[in-house]
Parts: sequence; C-alpha cells; structure tokens
Amino acid sequence: MNLRNRFPKHTPLIYRFYASPLSGEEIEARSMEMIEKEVSSHPFGPDEWQVVRRMIHTTGDFSLIDVVRFSPDAIAIGTEALRSGSTIYVDSRMIQSGLSLPRLRSVHAGYNASSIVCHVNDEEVVEKAHQMGFPRSLFAIQKAKPILDGGLAVFGNSPIALLELNRLLLEENIRPALVIAMPVGFVHVIESKEELMSLGVPFIAVNGRRGGSPLAVSVIHALCSVAVLKGRKGNP
Repeated sequence: MNLRNRFPKHTPLIYRFYASPLSGEEIEARSMEMIEKEVSSHPFGPDEWQVVRRMIHTTGDFSLIDVVRFSPDAIAIGTEALRSGSTIYVDSRMIQSGLSLPRLRSVHAGYNASSIVCHVNDEEVVEKAHQMGFPRSLFAIQKAKPILDGGLAVFGNSPIALLELNRLLLEENIRPALVIAMPVGFVHVIESKEELMSLGVPFIAVNGRRGGSPLAVSVIHALCSVAVLKGRKGNP
C-alpha cells in the first residue's frame, strides 16, 4: 500500500504563515493584544496585570485571573531584587533551564548561570533523600538556607519545599525578598500556599492546586519586563 494515499490532500496551513510571516516578537506582541481585547476587566494594578497577562500568555488560561494573588508591594520588591542582582533559588531544573539570562541581564548585567541556584540534583541532597525517604526538594532548600535571605525563592514544582521554606520563615527567621509560590499538584499543595500567604513575606502566588514551572518562569520574565519599563521611564 502506498502510505501517501492514506493522508488527505490539502494545502498545508503553514503556507498561510509563509504568505504573511511574523517574527517571534511580532507573534508575542499580537498575542498580548489578543489577551487585552478578550479581558474586559480585572482586579489588578497595571504592573500586576503585566505579570498576570504573561502568565495567561504562557498557558492560554484566562481563569488564572481568579486565582493569582499578590502581597502588597510584591512587584516593587521583586523588581528591586532583580535590579540588585539578587540570587534566584528555584525548586526544579525546569525553572533553572527556562529562565532567560538575556532577560535577567536586561535588568542587571551581572546575572549569570550561577545566579540561578537549584540543589535538587546535588549529590548530598540525592543521598539524604534516599536515606530518609523524603523528597529531594526538602533537602535542596535546606542546603539553600545561606542564599535565601534577600533572594528570590521560586516554587513551581514542590509543595514540600514550600512547606519547608515556611518553617524556615517561622523558626529560623529566613527572609527572602520575594517568594513565587506556584507548586502544582494535589498533596500538600493548597496548604503550602495558604500558609505562605499568611506569614507576612512578600509573595506572588497561584491559589489552589494549579501552578507549575512554566508559570513560575513567566512571573520572573514579567518582573524583568516591568523593571526594564520602569527604568526607561525613570520610575522606582
């Protein structure tokens, strides 16, 4: 049998793109315009909306408008931390890989690969997790204690790591500049976020079970964009 006869004959849709090509930047800009047209109202301030809009762009999910939470001054604190070149602790290698160094360097030229810290694959962390039967993310954030004060703590994967951060906040007075609280899943997820949001530390969170590494990455990238825009306007 000729396999070519199994497929319907039509002009591939990519030719529409060839006829009216767009760059990646143009596609992103058009996507943002479409989001603006579709959202008639929202409860966010202008800078907060830049973050939420980026999250919607990342997921195609407009219902995020109902579950994203900001502490007072979270945007100002987060952008200032980025302008200062603060270390970024992340709970997954996916976030570490997804964060764009060019975007970070647009805010602070000193950012490099070592500025984004993830300990989940460190040898001693893996060994402790194996011995104790606990998730690696628990020991990873314990190892990160020396860099958490004044840094950005980013969670898109592990509610256990976020719960441990909450303990560090309560018992060891660890104080990140900003916590991005977006672990995803079903076990310990909701309570990890609710506890974090009750502790008085600056945060950007997704309420409920939703979250994920792509969302956490989108928040950092959006904060970079806000910081650059404010810098051009001469605003703090």
